Formats: sequence, structure tokens, C-alpha cells
Amino acid sequence: MQQSFKSLIPTLRRFAYSLTGSTADADDLVQTTMERILDKGIPAEIEITKWAFKVCRNVWIDEYRARKTRLAAVEKPELQQIHNVEDESQRESKEKLKQVHLAMDNLPSDQRSILSMVALQGMSYKDVSSILKIPVGTVMSRLSRARTTLLDKVNTQQLGDQI
Repeated sequence: MQQSFKSLIPTLRRFAYSLTGSTADADDLVQTTMERILDKGIPAEIEITKWAFKVCRNVWIDEYRARKTRLAAVEKPELQQIHNVEDESQRESKEKLKQVHLAMDNLPSDQRSILSMVALQGMSYKDVSSILKIPVGTVMSRLSRARTTLLDKVNTQQLGDQI
């Protein structure tokens, strides 16, 4: 079981980062998730990855409700990588990534978590449906709204930058 936990941590950490938007908060979330899994155990006949994602999401929701300012650390300058010499394409790529990150931060949590599971983690709609205990159609609908909203926000930010 320890070996499967070791291999699960990077995937769970990426998911936690997509929820929190902060490396430090993601690490804390993964640690709390692992503690909870170890304390309570894994139900029989449940895939560990699905169970870990479900526990992680539930822990995050609990903490988010208690502390609604979880994303404040993202804007700290010491967390941003700054390079002295960048070519134009690198700057544009970083700006685009920043726009997408800001747009992701503004998505409702249910849309952000589904978008993260499907687009970033490569999970199937069925797996996401199983983890979140919602119908596959709801997953598809929320994913569609998340993608549309994300695209609109990124395009709006680009227009605002040009004006």
C-alpha cells in the first residue's frame, strides 16, 4: 500500500494545486488528505486514486469554507519566477498562462475541480462522476460551462490589455 501512496502523491498534488492555486496550500492539502486516508482507511473494493481524489476534494471544501482567503498567497512576488532575459514568445506564453490561471481562480469551485480532473488529470467523465457522486451529464454540463467561461474570461482579459 505504501508504494501505491508514493505513486499517488504527484497526481494528488497537481489536483490539490488546481483547487488551491498555491503550492504551499496544495502541499498542506495533500498532507491532510493522506493523514485522513491513513486514519480512516480505504473502503474495500474502492480504487485508491478515486478515493484519494474524493477525500482531497472534501478536505479542500471543508477548509475553504473555514478560510475563504486561501488564494491570497498566489499573488506574492516571491512565488513568481522572474527571468532577467526572456524572449518575446516566452513573455507571451507566461502572460497567457497567467491569464488562464487568473480565469481558473475565478471559476466556481465545482467547475474548477471538474475542469482540473478532466483537462489536467486526464480523468474520464465516468471517473469524475464516480468521485463527485454526480451524474455524467452534470459533469459534462459543468465542464462545458467551465470551458466556455474560461475562454470568455481569457479573451476579455486580452481585449482589456489591448485597450
